[in-house]
Amino acid sequence: MPSKRFKKALEVVDASKAYALKDAVGVLAKFPKAKFNESVDLAFRLGVDPKQSDQMVRGTVPLPHGSGKVVRVLVFAKGAAADSAKAAGAEFVGFEDMIAKCVGGWSDFDVAVATPEAMVEVRKLGKVLGPRGLMPNPKTGTVTEDTAKAVKEVKAGRVEFKVDKAGNIHVAVGKVSFPPAQIEENARAVIDAVAKAKPISVRGSYMKSCTISATMSPGVRVDIREFAN
Repeated sequence: MPSKRFKKALEVVDASKAYALKDAVGVLAKFPKAKFNESVDLAFRLGVDPKQSDQMVRGTVPLPHGSGKVVRVLVFAKGAAADSAKAAGAEFVGFEDMIAKCVGGWSDFDVAVATPEAMVEVRKLGKVLGPRGLMPNPKTGTVTEDTAKAVKEVKAGRVEFKVDKAGNIHVAVGKVSFPPAQIEENARAVIDAVAKAKPISVRGSYMKSCTISATMSPGVRVDIREFAN
């Protein structure tokens, strides 16, 4: 059964309507608040076939106002690259020792970064980290010699998006405690990035729907006509 708070939120939103992004964020701000600082998320339904390698949608985007989340970073590196990562604020830095911990099932981190040299061994963790979405990847800037830059960008609010097997994407764009203008700017940055990531091989409608919601709230449909489709 929906909670009283959820039912009150349903009274605020018109489920049959797609709102301009600014208005959708305004509706979200009117919802009754939970007892914790809820995350604000965007959910996309895309007109792609993820089974086709040329229709994979993936990328990263810096949020203008950060995600509001504390991001724990693991860096696989040795020598100067390891020292730089520590200085930049990475919580976990190492090589053989960290690989061994991951093999043992440890995954108490949010993002993994690796140097190209370290990836020779880190690739062997594909079956462990891959299913959890934690595998370093050059396309998302997490395989790099400049570990300090990668750590700083991730902690500042660079988020990753990737289409799932059902053709959907979910991305956190902030917290309900953020001013509406900041949520709107973060959301706009993500929508623009997803729109620009449209595979060349996609025919017909690409971005079929976009919804913004808080952790415990109903979704508010966003009118995506203002964004490239």
